Amino acid sequence: MAPRPSLTGFDPKKLAAATKNIKGDPWARYEAWRYTGMFTRFNRFRGTFPGLGIATVAFAGYLVYEEMFMKEEHEHH
Repeated sequence: MAPRPSLTGFDPKKLAAATKNIKGDPWARYEAWRYTGMFTRFNRFRGTFPGLGIATVAFAGYLVYEEMFMKEEHEHH
């Protein structure tokens, strides 16, 4: 005897197969936005040290200037 079809058309086996999560985390779909787009790891840490690149170049430029033009000519014989 075959099972009777559901009056509503709902099949729990089809629902379980469609919503099966490989990782086993049922909330992974809702948490995925935290790691995409502007929330990627690179984008989150990109603004951690604003101005660090400019400051590094300016400091290196100052060191070169100081070494080349601000040397004191002390010669001890």
